[in-house]
Amino acid sequence: MRAQAARARRGEPSGVPAESAQPPRARPLRALKDLASLVLRSRAPGLTWRLTTALILTLAGKVLGVTAPLLLGAAVNHLAKGQSAGFQIGSAFAGMALGWALIRFLSAAAPQARDAIVTPVAQAAQARAASETFAHALSLSMDFHQSKRTGSLSRVIDRGARSMDFLLRALVFNLGPTVIELFIAAGVLAVTYDWRFGAVAVATVAVYVVLTFSFSDWRIAHRRALNEADQEAAGRAVDALMNYETVKTFGAEGRAVANYEVALRQYSAAQILATNSLTLMNTAQTGIMSLGLGIMAVMAGYEASAGRMGPGDVTAAVLIMINLYGPLNILGFAYREIRQSFIDMEAMLDLRRQAPDVAEAADARDLPPAPAGQGGEVVFEAVSFRHGARSEGIADVGFRAAPGMTVALVGPSGAGKTTLVRLALRLIDPQSGRILIDGVDLRELRMAGLRRAVALVPQDVALFNDTLEVNIAFGRPDASPQEVAAAAEAAELSTFIEGLPEGMATRVGERGLKLSGGERQRVGLARALLADPRVLILDEATSALDSRTEAAIQETLRKARKGRTTLVVAHRLSTIADADEILVLKRGRIVERGAHEALLAAGGEYATLWKRQTRGK
Repeated sequence: MRAQAARARRGEPSGVPAESAQPPRARPLRALKDLASLVLRSRAPGLTWRLTTALILTLAGKVLGVTAPLLLGAAVNHLAKGQSAGFQIGSAFAGMALGWALIRFLSAAAPQARDAIVTPVAQAAQARAASETFAHALSLSMDFHQSKRTGSLSRVIDRGARSMDFLLRALVFNLGPTVIELFIAAGVLAVTYDWRFGAVAVATVAVYVVLTFSFSDWRIAHRRALNEADQEAAGRAVDALMNYETVKTFGAEGRAVANYEVALRQYSAAQILATNSLTLMNTAQTGIMSLGLGIMAVMAGYEASAGRMGPGDVTAAVLIMINLYGPLNILGFAYREIRQSFIDMEAMLDLRRQAPDVAEAADARDLPPAPAGQGGEVVFEAVSFRHGARSEGIADVGFRAAPGMTVALVGPSGAGKTTLVRLALRLIDPQSGRILIDGVDLRELRMAGLRRAVALVPQDVALFNDTLEVNIAFGRPDASPQEVAAAAEAAELSTFIEGLPEGMATRVGERGLKLSGGERQRVGLARALLADPRVLILDEATSALDSRTEAAIQETLRKARKGRTTLVVAHRLSTIADADEILVLKRGRIVERGAHEALLAAGGEYATLWKRQTRGK
């Protein structure tokens, strides 16, 4: 908390947005540890037996892949001797050849069976990573969410989760077993034929791996540029689509498309570099493979001519090398993707390591029960807060809203009204002082209990792209249809809903933009009334309504405020003239307080604001 306050005093934001952070560095060991942890807690069905069986199948496939060429080599040698009757020779050769085909089939089928067995584990780990990261992102501070780009953040979560699946398959079930296969193959070649055959196999693979890793390290910068350009393009597209009204209002479609095209051109340029470098790497890899096979074939031919190897042994040695090269064909791709997956996973882990500024205490408790029909008591005690992006905040604010009392907050823009609302909702924590509800510090409460006790009707109500019924019931999903309808009626929505062809089942569009501003505010009010909170916060809750509807809603609000403690943020002073107490804020401080008539009589800041609004009436 002290560190957060110190950052705020220096004018630094308390949360580091994803876009402003330096590109994450891959930390393989830590990422592998996190990967193992996620797999173990993935709750996949049959986790233990699936992992065990998958590893056994993987190793069995590699062993069979090395031994199959030996059987075919023995068959060719037997056929070449030609010492027995033709039928016996043909039968023996056919049996060995069929055995080779069967073993080769089992070697190829084992990875397919492994994939079928391990897929539920990989998917469960991917889902666990995505859901945990999504939950953590939702818990982060206001600073973070006001600074991030939604499209970029969703890409971080999506790529990080998908990287779990790739790392599990590539490292555990591909590259790791391929290393084991290399040593098995080298041992078989050395023991069965000559140590030099094993040495050639190891040397060829070593040169191939070093060359591939060197090229891939060179190419990783291109891949990072691709990701950054892709992320930038996604962020710009989502920004424009989410704010399309603003774009269209200012005729900025051309600018939005131009910005998007700039990002796409950057992506295309990076893609061209990546493709050209991949072509060069593939050519070099093919050269190394061909050279290794050539050396192996020449050595085997020399041994055969000297009588130390048969023609089948030559075939077996070459086939072992070809089988060994098979997994290496994707080594460059796998290495690059593994490196990138580590980077993607590290970006996700960096997001998860960001600590929320507002966190629930380990010993958090629920609010004590309130007497039936009584609102909660809200107390601000010498509360101060300054956001890093603002030159001024609130300072030494103190007031008490008794149960059932209506307290209005008025003042010019930037006076601190919205900050007080966020503090009351515990979206941010005070840097000094404390806020209590029914005698309990908000920092000691469980978040779920606090959210049930306090409801907000904001100035700009954002709705989900779902039905009216779902949006109204969002604050209390277990409410019956009759309760939802009653809340809609209390918010003066009944006539509007009855006039819709689909009624409550009408979808409201992205962020509710199919509705007018006034209709969205009434949906927000209905949602808050349905939640039945102890404390109701109205942040310019009627600012988008016409005069007739506002008068009706004000009457509804007067009824809704009975028995509830209400904090009202208002610009139009006429809407809060009946408040029990009015707090006048200026530059983050309370400069006046009192009832409407008393403040007018005092002739201070409130009276000045009143005269400005009523002049000419």
